Amino acid sequence: MKKQHYILIIVFVLSSCVPTQQFKEVSDKGNKLEVERDQLMMENEQLTVENTEMKANMDLVEEEKAKFVEDSIRLYKEISSLKKEVDKLTRQLDDLQATHEALLQGNARETRRLLNELQSTQENLQTKEGKLRELESSVNDGRRDITRMRAELEARNAKLAELERILNRKDSAVNALKESVSRALMGFEGKGLTVERKNGKVYVSMDEKLLFQSGSYDVDARGKQALNDLGAVLARNKDVNIMIEGHTDNVPYRSGAVIRDNWDLSVLRATSVLKILMESGNIDPDRITAAGRGEFQPIDRADTPEARSRNRRTEIILSPKLDELLKLLETN
Repeated sequence: MKKQHYILIIVFVLSSCVPTQQFKEVSDKGNKLEVERDQLMMENEQLTVENTEMKANMDLVEEEKAKFVEDSIRLYKEISSLKKEVDKLTRQLDDLQATHEALLQGNARETRRLLNELQSTQENLQTKEGKLRELESSVNDGRRDITRMRAELEARNAKLAELERILNRKDSAVNALKESVSRALMGFEGKGLTVERKNGKVYVSMDEKLLFQSGSYDVDARGKQALNDLGAVLARNKDVNIMIEGHTDNVPYRSGAVIRDNWDLSVLRATSVLKILMESGNIDPDRITAAGRGEFQPIDRADTPEARSRNRRTEIILSPKLDELLKLLETN
């Protein structure tokens, strides 16, 4: 998730009841989870860039391959032409040698002329044969280059196919997770609860009226039932990370002994939901994070009672783990 405005991950601890050391440990753990989440998103973006670069390199290799094939055809034609010329010169040489033998008894001047012509023809023939050998060597080098480039292309295609397979499987897992959550919460959808897929994640959004009384962070009985149903699904899907975000409207909260402002209220609400999910589904604490967003990420910026009601919500964001994808990147 992109960071906009201020993002605060707080595990609420009542300062009057919990030692300072324990508060620090829980706070450090929250910070560590935030860093790990940001790192995962950065690595995902890096993977996208690398995937684009690999496709561009593949196109470049194909262009070089086409150019080399064209050069090979041209060289082949030149070689064929040279071979014909060599054959022609060879026949001329044979003719000259025959003529020379016939004129050995003739004029000495003519004999010398023929010898000079014969020598020139032989030198020309040797030059042509040398060029022919060079062309043949160039063709062989080109074939080796084609073989090397083909192997590199196949390796890149294999890596790309593996990445696509993992991403497709991730998409399938997200779809299956959404279906499971929707079925479990079917009785609550349209009654202050929505389930949707965004940015490769599943978002479960619960209105304030489903979970809390106004200004309270104690979850109502009906809200507990919805969270218990959701917790049962999350307990079965152990490869899913859970982010709980509390959101409020922009009406200032009347400061009290425990809650000072909307930010405190959003943190306490997120923490209350977290505890119910962990108790109902026996969920590993390493998978789950609570965060208070206060009034700073509204979904409706209108200054109306309806807009403020929409903004008072709790969002549970479900993200499949990317361990397999990260392992593939590390091995390459």
